[in-house]
Amino acid sequence: MENLMRFDWAVKRLLRQKANFVVLEGLLSTLLGESIRIERMLESEGNQEDESDKFNRVDMLAENSRGELLIIEVQNTRELDYFHRVLYGVSKAITEYIHIGEAFIKVRKVYSINIIYFDLGQGEDYVYHGYTEFRGMNKHDVLKLSRNQQRQFKHEMVGDLYPEYYLLRVDGFDEKAVTPLDEWISFLKTGEIPETATAAGLPEARERLRLDKLTSQERKRYLAHMEAIQYQRSTIQTGMLEGREEGRVEGFVEGHEKGREEGFVEGHEKGREEGIKETKIATARKILSMGISPDDVATTLGLTKEEITRLQEQ
Repeated sequence: MENLMRFDWAVKRLLRQKANFVVLEGLLSTLLGESIRIERMLESEGNQEDESDKFNRVDMLAENSRGELLIIEVQNTRELDYFHRVLYGVSKAITEYIHIGEAFIKVRKVYSINIIYFDLGQGEDYVYHGYTEFRGMNKHDVLKLSRNQQRQFKHEMVGDLYPEYYLLRVDGFDEKAVTPLDEWISFLKTGEIPETATAAGLPEARERLRLDKLTSQERKRYLAHMEAIQYQRSTIQTGMLEGREEGRVEGFVEGHEKGREEGFVEGHEKGREEGIKETKIATARKILSMGISPDDVATTLGLTKEEITRLQEQ
């Protein structure tokens, strides 16, 4: 658990900095099977603290040397609708980076890389790749671009123009690291990088993730982040359990299968939402008292400036 929280914190602290792009480029190059060069990190509507668009907060949005967009998400807590969130995030990124009146040829290619620390879907693998394919219903052939389109777009298949999705189910990895991608998955799971690791970016990550290289202020923020996440997880789990129990009791009393299902879902969601909100408020009070700046608290916990101001006044 500590390694998981440490990596989540390190990603947000390190990989947004241009000096550390070599680490992110190493992960992306290993995953995508081609050399990736990050030109810049982008600030979009999707990675702002916007309460009205809370379902589209991403950890990182980058642009590579070809002008393609790369969304990198690190997801620690379970979300039943996470697949929908991924789709929404990609769609939002596409629309944000094309201006009204521009030709559709300006639509960007998007890669969505999701590092998941919970059971998502059903499957035996720990890395999944999603790709759009146009296959004939009668001839069963795969649709290609015309020769003119191939020259224009530098791709062969129609699906090459569409978003691609990568799901790294980290907890599903329980094997010896054999390939460079295995080395990365092992690191994402354990937070440890052996001296024998050869995957691109890992040697640099080993140096940049050493806690003894943090400044006193960075260490203070790191410890506050760790405590906040740990406290949130504990309270959220309690809220979800209470919600399940409430829903189960309500459903049983009604005596109908439909009532039981509706009660379960309603109780589960109610408990989960209330638990998350109460946790964030309690955690914010705690780490504000540690001297962490209000802006850092708001960013870490996803609260608005108005909520932080009210807590300070209280």
